[in-house]
Amino acid sequence: MKLLTTVNDLQFEIQQLGAESQVGFVPTMGALHAGHISLVKQAVKENRIVVVSIFVNPTQFNDAKDLERYPRTLENDMHLLEPTGCAIVFAPNAKEVYPEPDKRKFNFGKLEEVMEGKHRPGHFNGVAQVVSRLFDMVKPAKAYFGLKDFQQLAIVKNMVKQLQLPVEIVPCAIIREKSGLAMSSRNELLTEEQRKNAAVISETLFKAKELKAQNSVQEIVDWVTETINKNPFLDVEYFEIVDDEQLQPVKNWEKDSTKVGCVAVFCGEIRLIDNIVF
Repeated sequence: MKLLTTVNDLQFEIQQLGAESQVGFVPTMGALHAGHISLVKQAVKENRIVVVSIFVNPTQFNDAKDLERYPRTLENDMHLLEPTGCAIVFAPNAKEVYPEPDKRKFNFGKLEEVMEGKHRPGHFNGVAQVVSRLFDMVKPAKAYFGLKDFQQLAIVKNMVKQLQLPVEIVPCAIIREKSGLAMSSRNELLTEEQRKNAAVISETLFKAKELKAQNSVQEIVDWVTETINKNPFLDVEYFEIVDDEQLQPVKNWEKDSTKVGCVAVFCGEIRLIDNIVF
């Protein structure tokens, strides 16, 4: 496994390995956990070589404090990746990714007007900027994304379609801690007490799925919001039940599309997201 920091070195190494058309790619912002590692392991099974990028992308943070607070743990990340079979860790600096400011503006229509897009203006434009740049650098056949970031996955798929990129986007299951809390790099910023209480988020989502049959969409939305907010450590930013393609809020349980409940919750200053398929 090699650690590379420049595009030239990255592309030379891929060429040396003779795997230009058989590259699996896992883009990350580091602070890796078992969720990331599950993506890498799946990529290793399905591709000749795997590249993992570690880059905290400044253009997708609409909150400077959040960017500053985001954990950076390259040494530990390398330690976690070593046994996975990953061939290359690509950890560029911002100048390498953005030699010139990226002024591109993507239009994702309704996809970016709800949930994360509504509450984090500019976030998905930054995601599209960095992912498209990384795809251009790595040139993967397949790229792996976790379903925890459900809306991000839809945005990336849409971007690939818009730019007509020859890469298959592979969604991967949410990996959870023993408590049920969805694994996230941000979990490392929680105190022990906060982490314990944050498990209420997933507990509530699982229970909501059980209650679906006896309740309307609006009743479930209200119940989830009220239940999580009862915990003094938690504050719901949004909970929406949406269709799985356009991510628009639904009003009933008609079976014309899969319904997904997506939530963002503040635990102290740390913002956590999760979702469940109904």
